[in-house]
Amino acid sequence: MTDVCAPFRGKQITLLGLGLLGRGVGDAVFLASCGAVLTVTDTKTEAQLSESVSKLKHLPNVTLHLGGHQMDDFTHADLIVKAAGVRLDSPEIAAAKKAGIPVAMSTALFAQRAAKQGARIVGVTGTRGKSTVSHMLYHALTRAGRRAHLGGNVRGLSTLAMLPIVKKDDIAVLELDSWQLQGFRDLGVSPSVAVFTNLMPDHQNYYRDMDEYFDDKANIFRYQKTGDTLIIGRSLEKRVRAARPPVEPIFPEEVAGDWMLKVLGEHNRHNASLAAAALLALGLNVNDIRAGLESFEGVEGRLQFVGEIKGVRVYNDNSATTPEATIAALRALSHEGHRTPVILIMGGSDKGLEMSALIEEIKKTCKGVVLLAGTGTDRIRDSLSVDMIYHITDEAVKAAFEKAKKGDIILFSPAFASFGMFKNEYERNDEFVAILQKYL
Repeated sequence: MTDVCAPFRGKQITLLGLGLLGRGVGDAVFLASCGAVLTVTDTKTEAQLSESVSKLKHLPNVTLHLGGHQMDDFTHADLIVKAAGVRLDSPEIAAAKKAGIPVAMSTALFAQRAAKQGARIVGVTGTRGKSTVSHMLYHALTRAGRRAHLGGNVRGLSTLAMLPIVKKDDIAVLELDSWQLQGFRDLGVSPSVAVFTNLMPDHQNYYRDMDEYFDDKANIFRYQKTGDTLIIGRSLEKRVRAARPPVEPIFPEEVAGDWMLKVLGEHNRHNASLAAAALLALGLNVNDIRAGLESFEGVEGRLQFVGEIKGVRVYNDNSATTPEATIAALRALSHEGHRTPVILIMGGSDKGLEMSALIEEIKKTCKGVVLLAGTGTDRIRDSLSVDMIYHITDEAVKAAFEKAKKGDIILFSPAFASFGMFKNEYERNDEFVAILQKYL
């Protein structure tokens, strides 16, 4: 049996970035349980991270350096484990690399170690659709009786901490954002089955241009080997071929029209086609693939039907943080070519994205718009002729119900990031769902 702790036991490890989402805590607990001498450091204070800190304080081999970084933690260590949100050009990473200290990220470490244990690694990336495709794959695999694990960009989950339960011939499905894929480049690894859904403008407050954004995403296939599988959305063909992937990409056809998916929209039929191709590569037969995809009910916060309240259908599309995502949601809610009256709750912090197409779609589609506060909202409010901006979600939801009549739809699809009113998109999601419980 593989000793999963061997690479970490007795090593001096610095964990850069604890956070509040649970992944950092899970990484820390796992590394400490392996016998690492662990230093956890974050720019946030102990008070700001109190929920996470409370889960680590009892561990004798964990030292906390919070409220700022101490450079010695990055120059006197055997390994730096960097959180996804920490920039590669940070002075701490620069100091570690100058000192010859290896820097890794937890999901990439998991992929490298799990593959050595005989597991098959499946990676899914893309600006939109990566969560849905990842969950489709996991659902279909487990329904067909395959032993599978779901990790990567999953709320509250340390992927690295899954290592002890991974066995030979297991399948690990990893949802991978562009930052996590920086870690795959550091280790020179790519998933043996890679799915790249699409590439749309996003994170332009981080990346200088789309080429730089694509370059991080391309790590999903950059280190593949002969016999691996690369599945690509058709819109990416030119970019991917120009990057000269090691294996010939597959561009799957859309799923047959008689496949009755529970998830709405043409974008989800496209997601299903990518998932079907990956499942075929993983050895499932067409009947199991169809049964798995037709029984898939969606992911929380991704055009999720919450319920019907006094004849008004309510959808939670909290994870729509780009204009393209909200456009896709609005189009998915059309019925037989006719627009259903939609009251859209949207708004948030700006990511520097072009909003004109969304504004036009809103004018064609929406009966009313309710705006949440944020720098992005400030940029578009005049184009939508909306006077009132809500700083409290409860009041925004109340305003939406006041506009709605029986047969209408309330769609929560922000189109912007969550920062400003909320700590993160998960807090925004949870607050919206909690408010709706008062109406259900």
